[in-house]
Amino acid sequence: MDKRVYNFAAGPSTLPLEVLTEARDEFLNFRGTGMSVTEISHRDKTYEEVVKDAEALVRELLNVPDDYCVIFVQGGASTQFAAVPLNLMHSGKADYIVTGNFAKKAWQEGQIYGEAKKIGDSSDKIYTYIPDVDSLGYTDGADYVHITSNNTIFGSRYDKFPVCKAPLVADMSSEIFSREINVADFGVIYAGAQKNLAPAGVTIVIAKRALIGNPLKICPTMLKWKVQDENGSLYNTPPAFSIYMADLVLRNLKKKGGVKAINEINVYKAGLLYDFIDNSKLYKNNVEKKYRSIMNVPFVTGSDELDAKFVAEAKKAGLVSLKGHRLVGGMRASIYNAMPVEGVQALIAFMKKFEVENG
Repeated sequence: MDKRVYNFAAGPSTLPLEVLTEARDEFLNFRGTGMSVTEISHRDKTYEEVVKDAEALVRELLNVPDDYCVIFVQGGASTQFAAVPLNLMHSGKADYIVTGNFAKKAWQEGQIYGEAKKIGDSSDKIYTYIPDVDSLGYTDGADYVHITSNNTIFGSRYDKFPVCKAPLVADMSSEIFSREINVADFGVIYAGAQKNLAPAGVTIVIAKRALIGNPLKICPTMLKWKVQDENGSLYNTPPAFSIYMADLVLRNLKKKGGVKAINEINVYKAGLLYDFIDNSKLYKNNVEKKYRSIMNVPFVTGSDELDAKFVAEAKKAGLVSLKGHRLVGGMRASIYNAMPVEGVQALIAFMKKFEVENG
């Protein structure tokens, strides 16, 4: 293959070409060590600097307050579904707002460790909206309120976040670094990296230190955020390559102007695609407009056969991984930070051609 495709996968997803090129160029000789980054000891000072730099960039790009830790852990965001209650559920009560498949899985995991109450649920309309966070019945004395801020599969996101007495915990896997947030509004933020930051293998946890000092006795040591924080994310051998790639991506994001700048581009990209879909006679997006994700855009033609044809012909045209999740069907374009505007424009051009030929 002499030409890269436009990869619209939901995760593992596309990464910035300049980052991939940089990693390639120093793969055999990482920063003068004579070794690949996949070979060097995580105790080597050269690698320790990678972890420190990645943490510093997370803090800078998200304006993380000093009383919050930033740690890099293994197991993906799904492991954090258990780590959240194991670190925070002291009274045995927590609230969950279920707005999609991963939010549902987090809620189900929470039930293992205590009374995980579902106070909001948008499954009645196939997760095409976000419940009104101002009218929910939050539990008095709850240890936390858990949300999934962006719905990867169904393509919805919170237009505003809950304001509640309990600490707010957010899974931001598919939108981390895509829009500006106030970290101080959250008790904990966690995100698997493979959607918008790095190859699969590492998960970022940003947590207020006052909340994590007393994990449950049954919490495994590896899931104790306090232990990971005290050891600078190096309690054991970390997912070294994924953290290294995250560091490169974060450097690249800073060079491009940071989160504010990339959000403007993301809004523009999503606007192009949604405007075309809304004015098309063939394609449809079912998410309520105010809750539409700017990262994951699902759409359908109304015909399973035509959807399958679209995916197959798009692949031949160099537009790959557009098949929708099995729970939804149709198509899904994941247009994360690393997807260039040109990729979205190429997708729209193909959609126009396909509609003319098949509409």
